Order: sequence, then C-alpha cells, then structure tokens
Amino acid sequence: MAKKLVINEEMCTACRRCELACSIKNAGEFNPLASRITAAVFLDENFYLPVVCQQCDTPYCMEICPAGALQRNETTGAVVLDEKRCIGCRMCIMACPFGGVDYSVAEHKVVKCDLCGGEPECVKACVWGAIEYKEVSELGLEKRKKAARKLQRMMREVG
Repeated sequence: MAKKLVINEEMCTACRRCELACSIKNAGEFNPLASRITAAVFLDENFYLPVVCQQCDTPYCMEICPAGALQRNETTGAVVLDEKRCIGCRMCIMACPFGGVDYSVAEHKVVKCDLCGGEPECVKACVWGAIEYKEVSELGLEKRKKAARKLQRMMREVG
C-alpha cells in the first residue's frame, strides 16, 4: 500500500527541524535553502504550514517534463527526479500547483521530495507530529475523524 506525507498544520510550530533534516539528508549540510520541504510562516495569522511535494496521483510536473526526468518510483509511490535526465528548464516548477518542486540556486538544479526512499527524514525530525507518513487508506479515515471533531466543537459552541 502506498504511503503519503500527511501535514497537520495545527501541530506545526515552524521549528524548521524538518528543513534541517531534509537538507542534511539531501545536500549533506544543515541549510534550509537546500531542503525539499519548507515551513511556510504566516506571522499575522499565527499559522505555519510545512510545504512539500504531494506526490500527486496525476503529477503535472511529470506530465510536462520534456526530458522525462520525473518518474514514479513503484516501491515508494514518490515522483522521483532523475538528475542526469533533467535539462533544467524548470517547467515542472511552473506546473506544480502546490509549490512542491523547487530550484536550488546553491546546487544549480531542480529539487523535490523523493520521500527519502520510503523513510522520510522530515517525519523522523518532527517531534510535534505535524508531519506523518501514512498509508493512503488511513488518510480518508483521519480526515473524516478530524471533520467530525471540528463539527462536534462547533455544535458545542452553538448549543
């Protein structure tokens, strides 16, 4: 069964441990600019959100790539970049509706999450539980439970 990264924005503190874990795994240095995940910070709203590739069922990045540099890893389900085939056109960046593909100025290449081969470092580093790696079948159940809890809170406030 395929797994996906699940983001629970309510748990994110913007500590950026996920960015550091990702950068050390992928670039060999603690450098948030080399990370494949970004903690988006909205200070006015007191809202933080880890932004990472959603490993879409229909990945527009993969469809638009003229070099065929993006392919689905059948084992992990991740859309993986073949750096040798990448021509650096950045069409994948423009095609991604979630900002999950980026260009590393330091590395001079397109970068994106590959789920660390099935053991995402960002999940291991997130002590707050804002990032989880779950089977797809669990995702629907979790969303339904979350929606039910939210509805329950709203009913208590009204009643």
